[in-house]
Amino acid sequence: MSKNRIITVQDIPITVSEADIDDYICITDMAVAKSDSSRAADVIKNWLRNRNTLEFFFFFYQIYNSHFKLFEFDHLKAEAGLHTFVLSASEWIDKTNAIGLFVKKGRYGGTYAHKDIAFEFASAISPVFKLYLIKEFQRLKEQENDIKKIEWDAKRFLSKNNYLIQTDAVKNYLIPVCNYREELSWLPYAEEADLLNVALFGFTAKAWREANPELAKNSNVRDYSSINELTVLSNLETHNAQMIREGKSKEERFLVLKEIAEYQIRILNEAQNISNKIEQK
Repeated sequence: MSKNRIITVQDIPITVSEADIDDYICITDMAVAKSDSSRAADVIKNWLRNRNTLEFFFFFYQIYNSHFKLFEFDHLKAEAGLHTFVLSASEWIDKTNAIGLFVKKGRYGGTYAHKDIAFEFASAISPVFKLYLIKEFQRLKEQENDIKKIEWDAKRFLSKNNYLIQTDAVKNYLIPVCNYREELSWLPYAEEADLLNVALFGFTAKAWREANPELAKNSNVRDYSSINELTVLSNLETHNAQMIREGKSKEERFLVLKEIAEYQIRILNEAQNISNKIEQK
């Protein structure tokens, strides 16, 4: 599930959505800076039909998308700039198998672009708007990093000083009865977060909620994780991000993540046990 935040750029509220492993910015919100909200879709279409925009996309997908349809791209690029050429975000996604853009309905609806694409779109609005957008986005990330550091320090403190209590609490939930690590029928439909959950814990977030309905009302399985599990989870997120950039499939990534998780959690738990024995002497 995506996480939505709001930043304000030159008095315009802009939604930032966390999808998969990266941040996506609502360029529909951004388009209001160039025109009124009723014409935001037209602003995006005019930007998409520009040859310079398509050339930027070409290099973007060289880095991020190994499944990009080059033949369809070449056809669109040849038409770029013609008066009859019109291209919407949905058409671009369907024709080229593009990532980096998605269209969302309902609340917080609009066209969302990967942050790198959104910054490029901001250039089409104005250089000043682009600078303020980057500044506000950086401020948002700094705030989030500060919060994560506080949460991480709190977890470390609790783990160090209440290790036995925490270990007992971790055991006070039911383990879903399903061999997710071996039976991979769930994998093609899984969100990125569940790849990490199954690799580390052995079950999906949904399976944990169904097995622990009362706990799930106010928490999730990661709230019951040990410091060692949180450490491994952070490492898995980094490895997964890199493999996505390399164009590896979900199954390839899952097998690698599972192996990393098993190895790292074993090493950390062994080190924890040794440390506890030393402290008890």
